[in-house]
Amino acid sequence: MRRLIFGLIVAAGVAVHSQSGAGATAASTGAAGASTGAAAARHNPHEVDWTRHGGNPDEQRYSKLNQVNVGNVGQLGLAWYADIPERGGYQSTPLVIDGILYMTAPWSSLYAFDAKTGKQLWKVDPHAPREIAATSICCNISNRGAAYADGKIIWGTIDGRLMAVDAKTGKKAWEARVADPKLQYSITGAPHIGDGLVFIGVGGAEFYTRGFLDAYDVRTGKLVWKFYTVPGDPSKGPDGAASDNVMPMAAKTWHGKWWEKGGGGSTWDGIIYDPRTDLVIFGTGNGIPWPAQLRSPGGGDNLFISSIIAVHAKTGKYKWHYQATPMDGFDFDNTAPLTLADITVDGRRKHVVMQAPKNGVFYVIETATGKVVSADPYVPKINWALGFDKAHNWKPILNPEANYGKTGKGFYVLPSQAHVWQGQSFNPQTGLIYVPTRSGVGSFYAEKGGRILGNQMVDVSMFHKPEGKRPVVENPGAYLLAWDPVARKAAWEQREGSGGAGTLTTAGNLVFQGTSGKKLSAFRADTGAKVWSVDTQGNVVPGPVTYSIDGVQYLAVISSASTGFAAAAGQNRLLVYKLNGTVQLPPAPPQVPQVLNPPPNFGDAAMHARGQDLYQRNCSGCHEGGRIFSGFPDLNYTVALNSPDLFKAIVVDGALAENGMISFKNSLKAEDAEAIRSFLTARANELKRHPPARFGPGGPGGPPPGAGPPPGAGGPPSAPTAHQ
Repeated sequence: MRRLIFGLIVAAGVAVHSQSGAGATAASTGAAGASTGAAAARHNPHEVDWTRHGGNPDEQRYSKLNQVNVGNVGQLGLAWYADIPERGGYQSTPLVIDGILYMTAPWSSLYAFDAKTGKQLWKVDPHAPREIAATSICCNISNRGAAYADGKIIWGTIDGRLMAVDAKTGKKAWEARVADPKLQYSITGAPHIGDGLVFIGVGGAEFYTRGFLDAYDVRTGKLVWKFYTVPGDPSKGPDGAASDNVMPMAAKTWHGKWWEKGGGGSTWDGIIYDPRTDLVIFGTGNGIPWPAQLRSPGGGDNLFISSIIAVHAKTGKYKWHYQATPMDGFDFDNTAPLTLADITVDGRRKHVVMQAPKNGVFYVIETATGKVVSADPYVPKINWALGFDKAHNWKPILNPEANYGKTGKGFYVLPSQAHVWQGQSFNPQTGLIYVPTRSGVGSFYAEKGGRILGNQMVDVSMFHKPEGKRPVVENPGAYLLAWDPVARKAAWEQREGSGGAGTLTTAGNLVFQGTSGKKLSAFRADTGAKVWSVDTQGNVVPGPVTYSIDGVQYLAVISSASTGFAAAAGQNRLLVYKLNGTVQLPPAPPQVPQVLNPPPNFGDAAMHARGQDLYQRNCSGCHEGGRIFSGFPDLNYTVALNSPDLFKAIVVDGALAENGMISFKNSLKAEDAEAIRSFLTARANELKRHPPARFGPGGPGGPPPGAGPPPGAGGPPSAPTAHQ
């Protein structure tokens, strides 16, 4: 699951700054002159360019470039930067082909820059409708990147289209409608290329979703095949899809009327093409609703949710699958990145696909057969499974207490969201794979009709505490993990690393990653020792990329005011570094202190209670300092509390739609908005009277990040798990 992003969309135009001074500002849509700069002679473009989402054909996010290495990484300096206007979560991995750098932005915009100088060449805005974000998109308005093939740049849009433009000019080549616009599907993941086809999946598993993977002809944009990930309504019979040959098998693992809500199994990320086997391997998301007992009364594994699936690239016909979490009730997904590698296990060379998904288990699987080589917890003491049945291809042995929909007791699951979409990287020199990792506990309680936000169909309560003791987490926190897939254990952990930012590794014995404090850092790939860090004035969430032009190695990252899910004050930038770069960022804007200035309380106790309930169901997941997602505005301080008309205009009428705060008119009426304002006003006045002790006398008040309402204002008994 992913989540809606709030932000500020400012005037179009990208200010570019390089060592030769301020560059051009441009924001034209479509063709423009595409001066590429001199590109280095290429014996292998995968070694000097970044042509795929994961860098090389195996999508290892590894580069053979070593001009920048552990001996000189401290000399990295800024070569150029570009200010990007779109506000929202930046999750894009750039591409670099023939001297042009391409990146996607929130609302699915595509930019092209001269990769050497930073000059903007063109921009394409697909004009995705803003009104869908709060009511039809499960998660956010970000985009994870594009693909390159046949001289085209190809990417998906938030409203479910697949776009292709000429890589030199930005001129439209074709457009395909992937998802039914009447349904609540979206595309945020990057397409993947293989065998003359482009493969793309869809998000939306917290609404009605029947997941699928599509293949389109790279040249024409014509649909070639579709593979559904869950069975449809049995009464309607086969639907002519490539997956029909296995849907009868999958249907035997479901019960009840799952198709009325779609079933789930969305394919929002985690796709890879293996040229050696000519297979497309992809991961699937959670079932809908989340509790297995409510989704499929009577049990069943519910194929193919939370699975890794392989199909033949040419036809989409099923080859094999591995279900990582049968009966998944925890939004675990297997949509995390997939990486191909050749490793030696017990003296035998194996071609494998590797994944470290949310459930905390690291999987190594033979690509040709689907035979599991190993499945080992990379987060200590997982509790949703008791072990693995190695005789049956390492099928997990489920903990019966984890079926919280059946027990009625709820469940504290460990881990919670151990690794989501952020890029992992594999270094063939060290044999290690570098995974952003989080070790923590999630809270789940089944509740028919329960919502996380608005009209999402999850049937889980945010506010009901499970029975029993919350498990103790061994070595909790977020960190960078180096995992040895042969030794099947951690090689090192770097606590200065991040559990929520993608990684890049290079032949220079380096791992690059965005880290806390708005930094970009480098660690030794062999030991994890920190060797370099630089202030980026923003959060670097997607993985960096590296490329070479005229014999000079560059490192490109996207820095944003966003924490990954939401926009805050600040500037979004594309930052490009090289050895001895001398460009300086302008000083960061000063922090503006927040002041509590609510109006007098209004409304009675019943109105406050109703407002609190509506707020918790529709707003608190994002506006509570990160209980689910961080970076959203603290509504204790909003000036809109002082004006009922302004509050309604924002919440119901969508006055800030272009800023990312989309209308909630499909789930809230004017009187609902006023009830929410009454609750927030009472809460803000309580905070003003009794500021938290951490601020001291005269302090600004307001809860610490992640805190619930103050005493007397109500609120949930415990913080729920974070979801993606």
